Amino acid sequence: MYQKTVGIVLHVLKYNDSSNIVHVYTRDRGRVAFLVKASRSRKAGVRPTLFQPLSMVELEADFRPKANLHRVKEAKVWMPYASLPFHPYKSSIAMFLSEFLYRALREEEPDEYLFAYLQHSICWLDECGDSFSNFHIVFLLRLSRFLGLYPNLSRYTEGCYFDMLNACFTPSVPESGAFLKPDEAARVQMLLRMNYETMHLFSMSRAERNRCLTIINDYYRLHIPDFPVLKSLEVLKELFD
Repeated sequence: MYQKTVGIVLHVLKYNDSSNIVHVYTRDRGRVAFLVKASRSRKAGVRPTLFQPLSMVELEADFRPKANLHRVKEAKVWMPYASLPFHPYKSSIAMFLSEFLYRALREEEPDEYLFAYLQHSICWLDECGDSFSNFHIVFLLRLSRFLGLYPNLSRYTEGCYFDMLNACFTPSVPESGAFLKPDEAARVQMLLRMNYETMHLFSMSRAERNRCLTIINDYYRLHIPDFPVLKSLEVLKELFD
């Protein structure tokens, strides 16, 4: 039965010479895999160029019960971007975040609050003029709330450690072995208080920003089974001075 849905493109994988598999996080169905024809004809109902990292698309697809792949009949832009696909730094961030979300969002059930967060965040990045060098850090930290991984800040005191495995602050060295020392623990609790409107007030060098990114990535890898090393991570680390 053909039905319409809207969603955010996470990943495109070549299926065969004529089709691609496109993974999309949809508003009303959660994560869904679609089978999309790879024709580049202007008359085609689906153009492959629509499916760029984090593109927001409207799809009409054949949703069959228990099917793992849903064939797309028609697709079009749902929310057009002004700068995201064209700005070299923004497009690099989009590539990294789409790879991250493809690995992290595994639930097939819909989550309207998570979808709203993704939509708002991506639109904010597209519309902002400058001062977005900390965007991906804030995005990943706040994403942890929706995945049930947000750290417990209530026990933070100056000089304590951050237990990466148990997601909490502790006055003594954690037995898990996966922890941050007091200086980096203090930075973590500070970063967790940032949002898109205030993040420009937190000045960081490239080395400091990359260290934060490494910590966040390691944190997710501890909590999400089989979370891989992301290919786009090293590219992202070369951005911003």
